[in-house]
Amino acid sequence: MKALVFGGSGKIGSAVAWDLSKDLDVEEVGIVGRHLDSLNKVKEWIGGDKIVCHTLDADDRKAMIELMKQYDVGISAMPNRRTSYKTDHAAVEAGLSIVEMLEEYHKRPDPVETEGLELPPGMDINEYGDWLDETAKKNGVTFVDGMGFAPGLSNVTLGDGMRKLDESEVAIARVGGIPAKEYAGRHPLKYMITWAFEHVLREYMIKLNVIKNGEVVEVEAGSDREHFMFDKLGKNEELVCSVTPGMPSFLFTRPDLKKFAEKTVRWPGHWAGVDTLKECGLLDLEPVDVNGTMVIPRELVLACITPRLKPSPGETDVCVMYNTLIGKRDGKRVKIEYYMWDKADTKNDISSMMRVTGFPVAITAKMILAGEITGTGIIAPEDAITADLYPKFIAELKKREIEILEVETEL
Repeated sequence: MKALVFGGSGKIGSAVAWDLSKDLDVEEVGIVGRHLDSLNKVKEWIGGDKIVCHTLDADDRKAMIELMKQYDVGISAMPNRRTSYKTDHAAVEAGLSIVEMLEEYHKRPDPVETEGLELPPGMDINEYGDWLDETAKKNGVTFVDGMGFAPGLSNVTLGDGMRKLDESEVAIARVGGIPAKEYAGRHPLKYMITWAFEHVLREYMIKLNVIKNGEVVEVEAGSDREHFMFDKLGKNEELVCSVTPGMPSFLFTRPDLKKFAEKTVRWPGHWAGVDTLKECGLLDLEPVDVNGTMVIPRELVLACITPRLKPSPGETDVCVMYNTLIGKRDGKRVKIEYYMWDKADTKNDISSMMRVTGFPVAITAKMILAGEITGTGIIAPEDAITADLYPKFIAELKKREIEILEVETEL
């Protein structure tokens, strides 16, 4: 069995390739990127003889399809919507089943912040989503859409909990990657870059849909702020979360919820700092005149703050998840909560964000290779990991020392 990782020279893509290469049933792991030097560094880091490097540009669809036909499953860890959609488009045409990490529900793409998404001539954005789904089905492609941490683990856990209830009312996912506590104060916003910060700022500035009182409503990112204590798994930490985009598939796959949102977790003080940047216009994209030079405020902020947010040698991250599901079973109100506090793997130089994003993707890809996930078309994580597969999925995470604690109480 052979797997192909697009974006394989990036942090998350390299974590997927690392995990896949450890599986005895996977004979080859292709990693795809634009620069051979970067790919070779990943190959050297992983070691062994399974990694094969492929230099390729996402704009070359013909070459993409030819390469895809040599593999049994694909993984998309591309850096933006434009290249992610190009990869997925080629995969459904090539007949290659694929696991996509982008926090976007491809059957209904975000119509506002498209990040350079190029639509085929004559198609609107929803028609394109339908085309991807229909073409995948026609060509027998399993397209697991939005697998990783958030979306991914957030969807899978809440999705399984909903199957255990007769009626689900409230589903709130609280997820985030943060610096380990001892390093948070060393960085602006008590934050440390674990993936593309430009993308993080985008998520802070857009409008998104949530469910309130049984209706889909539009809200500002960063709203509906919530302080909570994470008091499980040996921790007792105060954290703060706010609404951000992250698992939009629930709006379509679980529309009967009365309340639903995904919130990003940060250390106290982070969101107040973001509010200040917003209020000062420093996260805007409209150019302003600075002594005769037109400057985009967000790009200036990125240039100034990014070096200060990069981890120094020895600094590590943690990833936190605290999800709440409330509903009814046998006439009684029930609450199911999911807790995770994951640390970096310093021995293998794998950050927590790489672990909790990349490893679920690798597990899902192997389930496709094993014929355990068999549906075709666009499948959200909450539907791809079925009730039968969920125990195995959780067990595979535990093998990788990613523990998810499930707590059920009657209300």
